[in-house]
Amino acid sequence: MKAAPVFEFHDHCWWIIYDQEERRVIDSNVYVMESKGQALILDPGGFEIFPQVFAALMEILPPSSLRAAFVSHQDPDIASSLPLWNACNAQIQWHVPRLWEGFIRHYGALDAPLHGIPDEGADLVIGGRRLEFIPAHYLHSSANFHVYDPEAKVLFSGDVGAALLGPGHGPYVDRRDQSGKAFAEHIARAEYFHRRWMPSNAAKKDWIERVRKLDIDHLCPQHGAIYSGANVERFLDWFEALDVGSALSI
Repeated sequence: MKAAPVFEFHDHCWWIIYDQEERRVIDSNVYVMESKGQALILDPGGFEIFPQVFAALMEILPPSSLRAAFVSHQDPDIASSLPLWNACNAQIQWHVPRLWEGFIRHYGALDAPLHGIPDEGADLVIGGRRLEFIPAHYLHSSANFHVYDPEAKVLFSGDVGAALLGPGHGPYVDRRDQSGKAFAEHIARAEYFHRRWMPSNAAKKDWIERVRKLDIDHLCPQHGAIYSGANVERFLDWFEALDVGSALSI
């Protein structure tokens, strides 16, 4: 796996750690926010990819700088590496949806400090920067959150925006393409995922209304590539118009 910068300004940085190799497991993006030498890792990934994520992380910052970890929901590709991270740094504070605390404990590390995020969301301060836990319930998990950094204008969007891409893809949907052609080619790889994995048009509408109030330069999903600039609005328009919950029609 490889690390690439998403946002950098003085002592405030975001990175994506993304997969460039063909694997037996679904590819996952891991994000890291650092401020003043303190770091947060977001959806740190599954047991299978932990060695690659850890090696990529060491290229950008010392693992001892991790103060907190965020887990958007309970899936194994999100958090089954929790006991390995806890073994490396038992001081990491884990912020997880309150509804899923007991389920996430099944991954192990029963002594890991878990902090339950209430359904309405919460704030977290890392290195003097305030981050917001944005409710994204039922997209696709029944208790689910995204993370917004108002200073960096970064929204970590979990499974929203995910695309199933082949090995060797870059970290971004093409930012240089003003015509939208690159976006159209990319979003074709996202359509089935969203129709099938997102169960609720009402939940989608609630999320769209929340997110349109935010100032976003980078929308960062857990699978696929980052939407930046004009592609953020393109994605929101596309997702708003999409009918989800396709299995109900089978």
